[in-house]
Amino acid sequence: MRILSISTLFPNPQRPSFGKFVANQMRTVTATDDVDLTMVSPIGLPPWPLSRSERYRKLGEMPERSDTAGIPALHPRFTLIPKVGGDSNPGRIAKALLPLAKRLHAAKPFDVVDAQFFFPDGPAAAIIADELGLPLMIKARGSDIHFWGQRPRAVEQMLRAAEQAAGLLAVSYALRGDMIALGMPEAKIAVHYTGLDRERFHPMERKAARALVSAIPELDIWAEGPLIVTPGSLIAIKGQRLAIEALAQLPDAHLALAGAGEDETALRQVAGAHGVADRVQFLGQVGHELLPQLFSAADAVVLPSEREGLANVWVEALACGAPLVIPDIGGAREVVAAPSAGRIAARDASAIASAVREILADPPSQEAVAANAERFSWEANAAELIAFWRNLARR
Repeated sequence: MRILSISTLFPNPQRPSFGKFVANQMRTVTATDDVDLTMVSPIGLPPWPLSRSERYRKLGEMPERSDTAGIPALHPRFTLIPKVGGDSNPGRIAKALLPLAKRLHAAKPFDVVDAQFFFPDGPAAAIIADELGLPLMIKARGSDIHFWGQRPRAVEQMLRAAEQAAGLLAVSYALRGDMIALGMPEAKIAVHYTGLDRERFHPMERKAARALVSAIPELDIWAEGPLIVTPGSLIAIKGQRLAIEALAQLPDAHLALAGAGEDETALRQVAGAHGVADRVQFLGQVGHELLPQLFSAADAVVLPSEREGLANVWVEALACGAPLVIPDIGGAREVVAAPSAGRIAARDASAIASAVREILADPPSQEAVAANAERFSWEANAAELIAFWRNLARR
């Protein structure tokens, strides 16, 4: 099959960790002999002079083709209108991509047009699929439904794309329900769970892992006391503030924040205000090669996100034997389906602290925790995605 896949969230030379989960999926897909994949990850750049600002200049200097993710990706540019133009991004993406898509299709026809996020990718891909006369598949992952689903102009475009699509995917049954509630056709929506790199994410004995992350200079984690890990970009919707506030109620514990972002200064202030600055460590961006050791060392992984579909990091933490404390969002109950997987806790510092205390008081074995991730793999994920595409291509 020849697949044209569009994803605005995908690794590139300037953002090598951006959308890594999409790259993991597609890299596994291309390892088979079933798919000839053309990956297109458009780059949004504002008009001059904003395009020359520090934030966008390096993006503008990027090559139009890269293999940062281990597979080739094309990076055509589209006009981005910062802050106010989000609802109209699909039209500008389609306008930028359509000449490229037509040229590639004419040279070697595609069988399916695929979008890896519902917004802005889905409506943009719908325009391209319509122009090429091809079936369309759109995948929903969480924020594309929960955030853009609150904006009337975006919802209108999403529903129109959903009606056109031959098939829709959701990363959890909970997200599928949210899509149906938004007005998307129930009969078209299948659940497509995330994958897992099993060679990388598996349990390392906790004491050994703790000794290791304490000795690695890039991490330099405390060697003693209960360890809580909160991975994710330091942005408000990830809820690190709540993890810090919960720490104030856990006097013997330490908290390691694995991520970078615009909220770091504010979060340091929160830690200081709650008297826990000496027990909060800002690790910055932690590479995938060190995450398994960090998760294996953790007594609990706390992620108080405002919204998720079914987060890859939930599954990765479980696979390393780290029980989760997460709110009742997205597919949380599909992942934390047993006490050994952790606790579902309200997005409240006291509730989070209580859940962590329960886990520390009666910790499940790492093997029991990891068993909750057994059904996830990138191989299964890729095989299901290929089957979905093949079904559309035969119509």
